[in-house]
Amino acid sequence: MSTPNRIVLGITGASGSVYAIRLLQVLVKAGYETHLAVSPSGAAVLKQECALDLDTLAPDLESLVCCTPAWSHTEPILDRDAVNAAVNEKQLCYHRHDDYMTPIASGSFRTNAMVICPCSGSTLSGISRAASANLIQRAADVHLKENRKLVLVPRETPLSVIQLQNMHHLAKSGAVILPAMPGWYHGVQSLDCLVDFIVSRILDQLEIDNSLMQRWGE
Repeated sequence: MSTPNRIVLGITGASGSVYAIRLLQVLVKAGYETHLAVSPSGAAVLKQECALDLDTLAPDLESLVCCTPAWSHTEPILDRDAVNAAVNEKQLCYHRHDDYMTPIASGSFRTNAMVICPCSGSTLSGISRAASANLIQRAADVHLKENRKLVLVPRETPLSVIQLQNMHHLAKSGAVILPAMPGWYHGVQSLDCLVDFIVSRILDQLEIDNSLMQRWGE
């Protein structure tokens, strides 16, 4: 029995929400069934960094997916009609951060992988301790216990010893720690190039073909 093309994406309260928006666009465009959850802190960062006022109880997913930061020169790869169609066809599903009755809270709901992007320090701590303080942490715990890929994208500097220990613990438990540290070797011409570098590296971990960045030696 094959696993469905199904990805879980959590957005939490660390800087770098634009990475999540770009990743969300690519996943939906590629036809992956994408299950999204946004923490209240994640919504606060979206408002601060992208001027997007997201209601976590009943979000406007069209505005989220099609959001473009003021500094960006890249147009969204999806229009609002495409996003609306994805929602109607349940290709893009939203789950409230406080709703533990959703499918992604259970290991019996099969998925390919989960990404938390960006991943806050408190989220790292909660997952490391299996605290499951919200749905995002619970879904991450599910992916670890089911031996499914879990990609965590922290964006913090400097890092405390406690945060490093949490990352070490999670890496030993099977998670992929993928800090939002973009490279500069691929012909950077804009901030969009740096965003796409990180998103491309996330997609590589998900084994999703992409050409968002110029690869070394190609």
